[in-house]
Amino acid sequence: MKDYYKILGISKNASSEEIKRAFFRLAQKYHPDKGGDPEKFKEINEAYQVLSDKEKKAQYDRFGTVFEGAPFGGGAKETPFSEGFDFSSFGFGSNFDTSVFEEIFEDFFGTSPFARERGPRKKKGQDIFIDITITLEEAFTGVKREIVLEKFNICPKCKGSGTEPGTKLKTCPSCRGAGRVKAVHQTFLGTFTRTNICPQCQGFGKIPEKNCTRCNGQGRTREEKKISISIPSGISDRERILVEGEGEAGARGQSSGNLYVRVHLAEHPYFLRRGDDIYFNIDVNFSQAALGDKVDIPTLAGKVELQIPSGTQAGKLLKLRGMGMPHLNRRGKGDMYVKINVKTPARLTKEQKELIRKLREEGL
Repeated sequence: MKDYYKILGISKNASSEEIKRAFFRLAQKYHPDKGGDPEKFKEINEAYQVLSDKEKKAQYDRFGTVFEGAPFGGGAKETPFSEGFDFSSFGFGSNFDTSVFEEIFEDFFGTSPFARERGPRKKKGQDIFIDITITLEEAFTGVKREIVLEKFNICPKCKGSGTEPGTKLKTCPSCRGAGRVKAVHQTFLGTFTRTNICPQCQGFGKIPEKNCTRCNGQGRTREEKKISISIPSGISDRERILVEGEGEAGARGQSSGNLYVRVHLAEHPYFLRRGDDIYFNIDVNFSQAALGDKVDIPTLAGKVELQIPSGTQAGKLLKLRGMGMPHLNRRGKGDMYVKINVKTPARLTKEQKELIRKLREEGL
């Protein structure tokens, strides 16, 4: 004779809650899809079916068997999988892993009784993701870009309701306005009730008396739309901008998704950006580096005069404070760094060569 109490690892005085708790723990451990023993899993189910039924348990305790036949006989009964079961009441907590049981039911019915009962389906429109490229100068000043997207937009005829103008919405006859319908399933673990989205109204609870002839009751149409995007000054490469509500329109008046714009900065021919600082290289001749000079250089804000100190060495970085990129979402700007490259002439005239020889004789 099988000892069902020993199989579940409980005492004969175990409460119904302790029986359920032991069953869930062992079923999760020995489920075949989790690498467990199929025979052990079947044995656990058999023990639970007997000990969780008061009449069968009483017969088993008295006679060591159940007279109704196989442990799964005796008609359908409620199981811990019935609608509204709360795992936390058995000490598993809200994060208890029910995937082992979900897989069992999904294999048979394509749905699981453990998923929380949902309200009317929210058909929020899908988000849209796009990429655009701007210049460094545009990132410095900020810029507005207009793009054209082909997407779902709110139907201009029915204003998103899905009903033909002049008609109304009526209560869905299938769910009587609840947006959900119940289905009862029989399984080898007993019966369970599952609440599903109503297939006729798709969870809205109402259906049009007459569908809009332009959108066929969807409340949205697929068309091109021009959208203006404001790109703030100081934006960095690959930064993303959120444009709320400019994604796909939701069905039947539901909220629209969002538009996400990833900004790419085009490579600049002579400026290099590092964070909010800008780097620029300038070539000067030996006399400018030795004696000092004033030269005009480009910046993102326009030309400025740069003072080259006398005795400037090759590779020296001269700093222009506040001449870099604006800080995004805060005051101030980065700095600009000018790297001095001392250029050696490739060709010299006789006079130039003679002058350089004299400088060399002077130790220069």
